[in-house]
Amino acid sequence: MINVPDRREAIALIDEAVESGARQSRACEELGLNARTLQRWRHTPEDGRPGAQRPVPANKLSEAERQAVLAAANAPGYESLTPHQIVPKLADEGRYVASESTFYRVLKAEGQGQRRGRSQQAKSRPLTTHCAKGANQVWCWDITWMPTTVKGRFFYWYMMQDIYSRKLVVNEVHENESEEHAKQLLELGCLREKTAGRPLVLHSDNGAAMKGGTMRAAMHDLGVSPSYSRPRVSNDNAYAEALFRTAKYCPLWPERPFDTLQQARDWVYRFVRWYNEEHRHSGLKYVTPNQRHSEEATPLLARRTMVYEAARDRHPQRWSRGIRNWKLDPEVYLNPERVEQAPKEYRKAA
Repeated sequence: MINVPDRREAIALIDEAVESGARQSRACEELGLNARTLQRWRHTPEDGRPGAQRPVPANKLSEAERQAVLAAANAPGYESLTPHQIVPKLADEGRYVASESTFYRVLKAEGQGQRRGRSQQAKSRPLTTHCAKGANQVWCWDITWMPTTVKGRFFYWYMMQDIYSRKLVVNEVHENESEEHAKQLLELGCLREKTAGRPLVLHSDNGAAMKGGTMRAAMHDLGVSPSYSRPRVSNDNAYAEALFRTAKYCPLWPERPFDTLQQARDWVYRFVRWYNEEHRHSGLKYVTPNQRHSEEATPLLARRTMVYEAARDRHPQRWSRGIRNWKLDPEVYLNPERVEQAPKEYRKAA
Protein backbone atom coordinates (compact mmCIF):
# COMPACT_ATOMS: atom_id res chain seq x y z
CA MET A 1 0.00 0.00 0.00
CA ILE A 2 1.29 3.46 -0.92
CA ASN A 3 1.08 6.02 1.84
CA VAL A 4 -0.25 9.53 1.36
CA PRO A 5 3.14 11.38 1.23
CA ASP A 6 4.36 9.05 -1.53
CA ARG A 7 1.15 9.60 -3.46
CA ARG A 8 1.53 13.34 -3.29
CA GLU A 9 5.16 13.07 -4.40
CA ALA A 10 4.14 10.94 -7.38
CA ILE A 11 1.46 13.44 -8.39
CA ALA A 12 3.99 16.28 -8.21
CA LEU A 13 6.51 14.38 -10.38
CA ILE A 14 3.89 13.61 -13.02
CA ASP A 15 2.71 17.24 -13.07
CA GLU A 16 6.30 18.41 -13.48
CA ALA A 17 6.85 16.01 -16.40
CA VAL A 18 3.64 17.13 -18.12
CA GLU A 19 4.66 20.79 -17.78
CA SER A 20 7.97 19.89 -19.44
CA GLY A 21 6.11 18.50 -22.49
CA ALA A 22 5.72 14.80 -21.63
CA ARG A 23 2.48 12.94 -22.06
CA GLN A 24 0.67 12.06 -18.83
CA SER A 25 0.23 8.39 -19.82
CA ARG A 26 3.96 8.05 -20.52
CA ALA A 27 4.84 9.69 -17.18
CA CYS A 28 2.48 7.29 -15.37
CA GLU A 29 4.13 4.31 -17.08
CA GLU A 30 7.52 5.42 -15.86
CA LEU A 31 6.23 5.35 -12.25
CA GLY A 32 4.30 2.11 -12.74
CA LEU A 33 0.91 3.77 -12.35
CA ASN A 34 -2.36 3.71 -14.24
CA ALA A 35 -4.03 6.89 -15.45
CA ARG A 36 -7.18 5.96 -13.55
CA THR A 37 -5.17 5.51 -10.38
CA LEU A 38 -3.71 8.98 -10.84
CA GLN A 39 -7.20 10.39 -11.36
CA ARG A 40 -8.43 8.73 -8.16
CA TRP A 41 -5.44 10.03 -6.20
CA ARG A 42 -6.12 13.56 -7.36
CA HIS A 43 -9.74 13.29 -6.23
CA THR A 44 -9.02 11.48 -2.92
CA PRO A 45 -5.41 11.56 -1.76
CA GLU A 46 -6.17 9.37 1.28
CA ASP A 47 -6.08 5.58 0.94
CA GLY A 48 -9.64 4.28 1.12
CA ARG A 49 -8.78 0.58 1.34
CA PRO A 50 -9.84 -1.26 4.53
CA GLY A 51 -6.31 -2.21 5.58
CA ALA A 52 -4.75 1.18 4.92
CA GLN A 53 -2.90 2.97 7.69
CA ARG A 54 -4.52 6.25 8.45
CA PRO A 55 -3.52 9.04 10.76
CA VAL A 56 -5.03 8.89 14.23
CA PRO A 57 -7.84 11.47 14.56
CA ALA A 58 -6.91 14.33 16.79
CA ASN A 59 -10.19 14.03 18.73
CA LYS A 60 -9.85 10.30 19.49
CA LEU A 61 -10.29 9.42 23.17
CA SER A 62 -7.32 8.05 25.01
CA GLU A 63 -7.68 4.84 27.00
CA ALA A 64 -7.76 6.85 30.23
CA GLU A 65 -10.58 8.99 28.87
CA ARG A 66 -12.54 5.90 27.81
CA GLN A 67 -12.21 4.43 31.28
CA ALA A 68 -13.38 7.74 32.75
CA VAL A 69 -16.53 7.56 30.60
CA LEU A 70 -17.24 3.99 31.74
CA ALA A 71 -16.56 4.84 35.38
CA ALA A 72 -18.95 7.80 35.23
CA ALA A 73 -21.69 5.78 33.50
CA ASN A 74 -21.47 2.90 35.99
CA ALA A 75 -20.98 4.94 39.17
CA PRO A 76 -23.56 4.60 41.96
CA GLY A 77 -26.52 6.80 41.12
CA TYR A 78 -25.67 6.82 37.41
CA GLU A 79 -25.95 3.14 36.46
CA SER A 80 -29.67 3.40 35.68
CA LEU A 81 -29.46 6.70 33.78
CA THR A 82 -29.16 7.25 30.04
CA PRO A 83 -26.29 9.33 28.62
CA HIS A 84 -28.74 12.16 28.02
CA GLN A 85 -29.35 12.19 31.78
CA ILE A 86 -25.76 11.51 32.82
CA VAL A 87 -24.16 14.47 31.02
CA PRO A 88 -26.42 17.20 32.56
CA LYS A 89 -26.08 15.63 36.00
CA LEU A 90 -22.29 15.66 35.70
CA ALA A 91 -22.46 19.29 34.57
CA ASP A 92 -24.47 20.18 37.70
CA GLU A 93 -21.59 18.71 39.70
CA GLY A 94 -19.10 20.82 37.78
CA ARG A 95 -17.72 17.94 35.70
CA TYR A 96 -17.51 17.36 31.97
CA VAL A 97 -16.40 13.89 30.90
CA ALA A 98 -17.72 13.55 27.34
CA SER A 99 -20.71 14.30 25.15
CA GLU A 100 -23.87 12.21 25.01
CA SER A 101 -22.88 10.67 21.68
CA THR A 102 -19.47 9.70 23.07
CA PHE A 103 -21.11 8.04 26.07
CA TYR A 104 -23.37 6.05 23.76
CA ARG A 105 -20.46 5.05 21.51
CA VAL A 106 -18.20 3.93 24.37
CA LEU A 107 -20.97 2.02 26.15
CA LYS A 108 -21.93 0.23 22.93
CA ALA A 109 -18.31 -0.77 22.29
CA GLU A 110 -18.14 -2.27 25.79
CA GLY A 111 -21.32 -4.28 25.35
CA GLN A 112 -23.38 -1.96 27.53
CA GLY A 113 -25.45 -0.45 24.77
CA GLN A 114 -28.70 -2.03 25.92
CA ARG A 115 -31.37 -0.09 27.74
CA ARG A 116 -30.23 0.83 31.21
CA GLY A 117 -32.01 0.51 34.53
CA ARG A 118 -35.08 -1.61 35.17
CA SER A 119 -36.19 -1.13 31.58
CA GLN A 120 -33.27 -3.27 30.40
CA GLN A 121 -34.81 -6.39 31.90
CA ALA A 122 -36.56 -8.13 29.05
CA LYS A 123 -39.79 -9.91 29.73
CA SER A 124 -39.02 -13.48 30.62
CA ARG A 125 -40.41 -16.10 28.29
CA PRO A 126 -42.92 -18.55 29.66
CA LEU A 127 -41.08 -21.52 31.13
CA THR A 128 -41.47 -24.53 28.87
CA THR A 129 -38.36 -26.51 29.84
CA HIS A 130 -39.11 -29.51 32.04
CA CYS A 131 -37.09 -32.58 32.96
CA ALA A 132 -38.57 -36.05 33.53
CA LYS A 133 -36.46 -38.58 35.42
CA GLY A 134 -39.17 -41.19 35.55
CA ALA A 135 -42.64 -42.07 34.36
CA ASN A 136 -45.64 -39.84 35.20
CA GLN A 137 -43.61 -36.72 35.90
CA VAL A 138 -44.17 -34.73 32.69
CA TRP A 139 -47.05 -35.26 30.28
CA CYS A 140 -47.93 -33.45 27.11
CA TRP A 141 -51.28 -33.37 25.43
CA ASP A 142 -52.94 -32.10 22.29
CA ILE A 143 -55.96 -32.47 20.02
CA THR A 144 -55.86 -33.35 16.33
CA TRP A 145 -58.49 -33.52 13.63
CA MET A 146 -59.56 -36.82 12.07
CA PRO A 147 -61.20 -36.45 8.63
CA THR A 148 -64.68 -37.81 7.98
CA THR A 149 -66.61 -38.67 4.85
CA VAL A 150 -68.60 -35.44 5.28
CA LYS A 151 -66.73 -32.46 3.90
CA GLY A 152 -66.02 -29.85 6.57
CA ARG A 153 -66.77 -32.23 9.45
CA PHE A 154 -64.07 -33.70 11.68
CA PHE A 155 -63.70 -35.92 14.71
CA TYR A 156 -61.31 -34.79 17.45
CA TRP A 157 -58.66 -37.08 18.92
CA TYR A 158 -57.69 -36.07 22.48
CA MET A 159 -54.31 -37.50 23.49
CA MET A 160 -52.07 -37.37 26.57
CA GLN A 161 -48.53 -38.76 26.40
CA ASP A 162 -45.78 -39.34 28.96
CA ILE A 163 -42.60 -37.76 27.53
CA TYR A 164 -40.30 -40.02 29.58
CA SER A 165 -41.64 -43.28 28.18
CA ARG A 166 -43.54 -41.92 25.14
CA LYS A 167 -46.49 -43.98 26.35
CA LEU A 168 -49.95 -42.85 25.25
CA VAL A 169 -51.48 -42.55 28.70
CA VAL A 170 -55.08 -41.80 27.78
CA ASN A 171 -56.96 -41.15 24.53
CA GLU A 172 -60.51 -40.24 23.56
CA VAL A 173 -62.28 -39.27 20.33
CA HIS A 174 -65.20 -36.81 20.33
CA GLU A 175 -67.33 -34.96 17.83
CA ASN A 176 -66.33 -31.54 19.10
CA GLU A 177 -63.57 -29.73 20.95
CA SER A 178 -64.45 -28.62 24.48
CA GLU A 179 -62.99 -28.00 27.92
CA GLU A 180 -65.31 -30.57 29.48
CA HIS A 181 -63.89 -33.36 27.31
CA ALA A 182 -60.36 -32.25 28.20
CA LYS A 183 -61.19 -32.26 31.90
CA GLN A 184 -62.61 -35.79 31.73
CA LEU A 185 -59.54 -36.96 29.81
CA LEU A 186 -57.19 -35.61 32.50
CA GLU A 187 -59.21 -37.13 35.32
CA LEU A 188 -59.21 -40.52 33.57
CA GLY A 189 -55.47 -40.37 32.95
CA CYS A 190 -54.63 -39.47 36.54
CA LEU A 191 -56.92 -42.26 37.78
CA ARG A 192 -55.30 -44.87 35.53
CA GLU A 193 -51.74 -43.89 36.38
CA LYS A 194 -52.47 -43.24 40.07
CA THR A 195 -50.74 -39.86 40.11
CA ALA A 196 -52.55 -38.54 43.20
CA GLY A 197 -50.10 -37.01 45.66
CA ARG A 198 -47.22 -36.95 43.16
CA PRO A 199 -46.02 -33.89 41.20
CA LEU A 200 -47.07 -33.91 37.56
CA VAL A 201 -46.54 -31.30 34.83
CA LEU A 202 -48.99 -31.18 31.94
CA HIS A 203 -47.76 -29.32 28.87
CA SER A 204 -49.91 -28.16 25.97
CA ASP A 205 -50.24 -25.41 23.41
CA ASN A 206 -52.43 -22.35 23.86
CA GLY A 207 -55.72 -23.65 22.49
CA ALA A 208 -59.05 -22.71 24.00
CA ALA A 209 -59.63 -26.19 25.43
CA MET A 210 -56.16 -26.18 27.00
CA LYS A 211 -56.35 -22.83 28.77
CA GLY A 212 -60.03 -22.72 29.63
CA GLY A 213 -61.26 -22.25 33.17
CA THR A 214 -62.74 -25.75 33.43
CA MET A 215 -59.43 -27.39 32.52
CA ARG A 216 -57.45 -25.12 34.84
CA ALA A 217 -59.77 -25.93 37.73
CA ALA A 218 -59.40 -29.65 37.09
CA MET A 219 -55.60 -29.39 37.08
CA HIS A 220 -55.70 -27.48 40.35
CA ASP A 221 -57.94 -30.09 41.97
CA LEU A 222 -55.71 -32.94 40.78
CA GLY A 223 -52.45 -31.26 41.80
CA VAL A 224 -51.24 -30.98 38.18
CA SER A 225 -48.95 -28.07 37.23
CA PRO A 226 -49.85 -26.44 33.91
CA SER A 227 -47.27 -25.61 31.25
CA TYR A 228 -47.97 -23.88 27.95
CA SER A 229 -46.11 -23.29 24.73
CA ARG A 230 -44.60 -19.87 24.15
CA PRO A 231 -46.68 -17.51 22.01
CA ARG A 232 -45.98 -17.84 18.27
CA VAL A 233 -43.62 -20.81 18.83
CA SER A 234 -44.91 -23.78 16.87
CA ASN A 235 -42.54 -26.51 18.11
CA ASP A 236 -42.82 -26.21 21.90
CA ASN A 237 -45.10 -29.26 21.98
CA ALA A 238 -42.83 -31.40 19.83
CA TYR A 239 -43.63 -34.80 21.39
CA ALA A 240 -47.34 -34.44 20.69
CA GLU A 241 -46.77 -33.20 17.14
CA ALA A 242 -44.38 -36.09 16.43
CA LEU A 243 -46.89 -38.60 17.77
CA PHE A 244 -49.68 -37.34 15.52
CA ARG A 245 -47.35 -37.43 12.51
CA THR A 246 -46.43 -41.04 13.34
CA ALA A 247 -50.12 -41.93 13.53
CA LYS A 248 -51.14 -40.31 10.25
CA TYR A 249 -48.20 -41.67 8.25
CA CYS A 250 -48.05 -45.21 9.62
CA PRO A 251 -49.44 -48.19 7.65
CA LEU A 252 -52.38 -48.43 10.07
CA TRP A 253 -53.85 -45.10 8.94
CA PRO A 254 -56.94 -45.84 6.79
CA GLU A 255 -56.99 -44.89 3.13
CA ARG A 256 -60.52 -43.47 3.39
CA PRO A 257 -61.89 -40.94 5.92
CA PHE A 258 -63.89 -42.18 8.88
CA ASP A 259 -67.61 -42.77 8.43
CA THR A 260 -68.72 -42.78 12.06
CA LEU A 261 -67.47 -41.70 15.45
CA GLN A 262 -67.27 -45.33 16.60
CA GLN A 263 -65.11 -46.19 13.60
CA ALA A 264 -62.68 -43.42 14.54
CA ARG A 265 -62.63 -44.56 18.17
CA ASP A 266 -61.93 -48.15 17.15
CA TRP A 267 -59.04 -47.05 14.97
CA VAL A 268 -57.49 -44.96 17.79
CA TYR A 269 -57.82 -47.93 20.15
CA ARG A 270 -55.97 -50.20 17.70
CA PHE A 271 -53.26 -47.60 17.09
CA VAL A 272 -52.69 -46.96 20.80
CA ARG A 273 -52.38 -50.68 21.47
CA TRP A 274 -49.86 -51.07 18.61
CA TYR A 275 -47.91 -47.96 19.61
CA ASN A 276 -47.62 -48.77 23.31
CA GLU A 277 -47.11 -52.54 23.09
CA GLU A 278 -45.55 -53.34 19.70
CA HIS A 279 -43.91 -50.21 18.29
CA ARG A 280 -40.15 -50.21 18.94
CA HIS A 281 -39.51 -46.52 19.38
CA SER A 282 -36.36 -45.10 17.76
CA GLY A 283 -36.03 -42.56 20.56
CA LEU A 284 -36.08 -45.33 23.17
CA LYS A 285 -33.29 -47.52 21.77
CA TYR A 286 -36.00 -49.54 20.03
CA VAL A 287 -37.94 -50.71 23.06
CA THR A 288 -41.68 -50.18 23.34
CA PRO A 289 -43.18 -47.30 25.33
CA ASN A 290 -44.79 -49.76 27.74
CA GLN A 291 -41.40 -51.38 28.43
CA ARG A 292 -39.88 -48.01 29.23
CA HIS A 293 -42.90 -46.97 31.31
CA SER A 294 -42.82 -50.10 33.45
CA GLU A 295 -38.99 -50.06 33.85
CA GLU A 296 -38.66 -53.30 31.85
CA ALA A 297 -36.38 -51.57 29.35
CA THR A 298 -33.30 -51.50 31.59
CA PRO A 299 -32.80 -55.27 31.96
CA LEU A 300 -33.80 -55.79 28.32
CA LEU A 301 -31.14 -53.36 27.09
CA ALA A 302 -28.60 -54.92 29.45
CA ARG A 303 -29.22 -58.27 27.76
CA ARG A 304 -28.72 -56.66 24.37
CA THR A 305 -25.37 -55.32 25.57
CA MET A 306 -24.34 -58.84 26.65
CA VAL A 307 -25.29 -60.20 23.23
CA TYR A 308 -23.17 -57.57 21.50
CA GLU A 309 -20.23 -58.14 23.85
CA ALA A 310 -20.35 -61.87 23.10
CA ALA A 311 -20.38 -61.17 19.37
CA ARG A 312 -17.43 -58.85 19.75
CA ASP A 313 -15.49 -61.45 21.72
CA ARG A 314 -15.98 -63.95 18.89
CA HIS A 315 -14.67 -61.54 16.23
CA PRO A 316 -12.91 -58.59 17.91
CA GLN A 317 -11.37 -57.46 14.60
CA ARG A 318 -14.85 -56.55 13.36
CA TRP A 319 -15.55 -54.18 16.27
CA SER A 320 -12.88 -51.51 15.92
CA ARG A 321 -15.20 -48.78 17.24
CA GLY A 322 -16.66 -50.77 20.10
CA ILE A 323 -20.19 -52.08 20.46
CA ARG A 324 -23.39 -50.13 20.12
CA ASN A 325 -24.53 -48.02 23.05
CA TRP A 326 -27.80 -49.51 24.35
CA LYS A 327 -28.14 -47.26 27.40
CA LEU A 328 -31.16 -45.00 27.64
CA ASP A 329 -30.78 -41.44 28.83
CA PRO A 330 -31.88 -41.24 32.48
CA GLU A 331 -33.41 -37.81 31.91
CA VAL A 332 -35.78 -36.62 29.19
CA TYR A 333 -36.18 -32.89 28.55
CA LEU A 334 -39.16 -31.06 27.16
CA ASN A 335 -37.85 -28.07 25.16
CA PRO A 336 -34.30 -28.01 26.56
CA GLU A 337 -32.67 -24.58 26.58
CA ARG A 338 -29.64 -24.91 24.27
CA VAL A 339 -28.74 -28.35 25.50
CA GLU A 340 -25.96 -29.67 23.30
CA GLN A 341 -26.38 -33.26 22.20
CA ALA A 342 -23.44 -35.45 23.04
CA PRO A 343 -21.84 -37.40 20.20
CA LYS A 344 -22.86 -41.02 19.76
CA GLU A 345 -21.16 -43.20 22.29
CA TYR A 346 -19.57 -46.58 21.75
CA ARG A 347 -18.33 -49.01 24.33
CA LYS A 348 -14.59 -49.32 23.84
CA ALA A 349 -13.19 -52.69 23.03
CA ALA A 350 -11.46 -54.38 25.95
